[in-house]
Amino acid sequence: MHEQGTISIHTDNIFPIIKKALYSERDIFLRELISNSVDAISKLKMVGYGGAAAPEVKITIDRDKGTLSVTDTGLGMTADEVRRYINQVAFSSASEFAQKYAGTTDQQLIGAFGLGFYSAFMVASLVEIDTLSYQEGAQAVHWSCDGSTQFTMEDSPRSEVGTTVTLTLQEDAREFLEVGEIKRIVKRYCDFLPVPIVVNNEVVNRQKALWRETPNSLTKDDYLEFYRYLYPYEDDPLFWIHLNTDYPFIIKGILYFPRLKPDIDPNKGQIKLFCNNVFVSDNCEEVIPKFLLPLRGAIDSTDIPLNVSRSFLQGDPRVRKIQDYIAKKVGDYLKKLYEDSRDEFLECWKDISLFMKFGSINSDKFYQQVKDVLVYPTTLENDQTKSKVGNYTTLQDYLDRNRERHNNRVFYTSDPIGQSQYVSLHQSQGLEVLTFDSIIDSHFIHFLEREYRDVKFSRVDAEIDDRLLDKDAKTELVDPKTNKTKSDRLKELFQRVLQKPKLTIRTEALKAENNQTSPPAMILLPETTRRMQEMAMLLQQNNGTFPEDHILLINTAHPLMDYLLSLDQGSLVLAPGQSSSDTVSLLCHHIYDLAMLSQRSFDPKVMQGFLDRSVQVLTKLAK
Repeated sequence: MHEQGTISIHTDNIFPIIKKALYSERDIFLRELISNSVDAISKLKMVGYGGAAAPEVKITIDRDKGTLSVTDTGLGMTADEVRRYINQVAFSSASEFAQKYAGTTDQQLIGAFGLGFYSAFMVASLVEIDTLSYQEGAQAVHWSCDGSTQFTMEDSPRSEVGTTVTLTLQEDAREFLEVGEIKRIVKRYCDFLPVPIVVNNEVVNRQKALWRETPNSLTKDDYLEFYRYLYPYEDDPLFWIHLNTDYPFIIKGILYFPRLKPDIDPNKGQIKLFCNNVFVSDNCEEVIPKFLLPLRGAIDSTDIPLNVSRSFLQGDPRVRKIQDYIAKKVGDYLKKLYEDSRDEFLECWKDISLFMKFGSINSDKFYQQVKDVLVYPTTLENDQTKSKVGNYTTLQDYLDRNRERHNNRVFYTSDPIGQSQYVSLHQSQGLEVLTFDSIIDSHFIHFLEREYRDVKFSRVDAEIDDRLLDKDAKTELVDPKTNKTKSDRLKELFQRVLQKPKLTIRTEALKAENNQTSPPAMILLPETTRRMQEMAMLLQQNNGTFPEDHILLINTAHPLMDYLLSLDQGSLVLAPGQSSSDTVSLLCHHIYDLAMLSQRSFDPKVMQGFLDRSVQVLTKLAK
């Protein structure tokens, strides 16, 4: 047999489009050829052919000839099958392909229309096929094409069932004659194909795809070993979910919950996408719900519309259903973990809270699943809140517990260390404080206020609850001539010394078991003002400085205030060389600085002033 002809593609520009569209990722030609080979081996097994050689895909490099060959032990092709599947590209809708993607430069197209074989022409000046079908009496066939629409087909002396595709590489594709480069491509794209892939007499691929195993057959060590293989430089995961469904779509995979690091990018996907064990992408950003992008692992599905434009993929109803399925599986697992092993759940909370909160904000379905297991650190310790890793409560339990004391009001801290004085003050009066200190919590509180419309969230340094004030403290007259009280004098003193027109001075007696340990002064920033400041910072509409129009609360019950007034009146004897007015000014500024420390709003200049005053205070004490 000797046959020549024209490939039936109904267009003359199919090869230029293929080369142009895929030039940036042309190493996928090898992925496509190996995938075809593995398919041929699988099909031969399905037909029950008895004389098959051991399943294998062999890649051979001939540097002298400049050729790369891919040989399989699959079912091969007859001459009629070559005519149908190779020559008649129209069978794969090439006209639609050419019309839709003419001029495209930024999309991965091979595979969308069954044109995987033709990706070889991205790197080859000549492509040859040598094949023998498993069918009894079949004649081996040799086919060749130089990248034009012309081909030749003739009999071949081949005697072994299977197919060899030989590429004579172009000059600009000589890197594919390097053994190391071929091994890299095989490991990247074909590592989990269930057939040995041999390069230079070495089996290169791992073969076993763990996600295709049944969960009952796998151990904890199996899952951990697989994770370490996929992510060799990361800490072991917290836990994992094995996905396996055949209806209403086919999806298999393993999702790992990693330990979150400060440098993690929550907008960058890390889950590897596969189709029939063939690697497609390093992330599943279009397939995974956005809030689950920090997860790790692998997802394999033949129902995901691959190799088409992003906008089409995102709008595909199948993708949306797959996203909903994955989110539901994650939500179900987290809820069950909380119910079955609360301590284990709480041990993982710091790592999983970010995406649980982000998921709640972005998906009402997910929020409804997990709202009863969203927990928060609390200052209250009892049998209900206590765990091995600290005290935690749900928001509903907090509201129920405090209904009589402060109905529908939540006291919280965003910085347990910096705001420790405020937290201690609330604790001393039996007020329970929750912690919202993650990077997403300012947004999450807004979300919770929409869900709990009657609930008001108050940061501990926003306002002073009446329960924290000693309303029975005596209003002591310190200047009978003017009828000015202690509070009046302190207010005037701090206004005169600090010289901050926009600063509001407020005087109150704070409750405390020991006035020596209560703060002499506190900074208050009303919740509404602070949230507007945070929004401005988010929009980069200010430079991150603390608002000038805040409140300085002077604690009139603190003994330091009596000392200040006596010093200001000149009724105290100081060491030689010390000025009472200088000391008063120094102490007022220092008290204000100490109050501002909790806001962590010191710029370098203000910090230097604070340090200088601290030295002066110590020096005066020493004298």
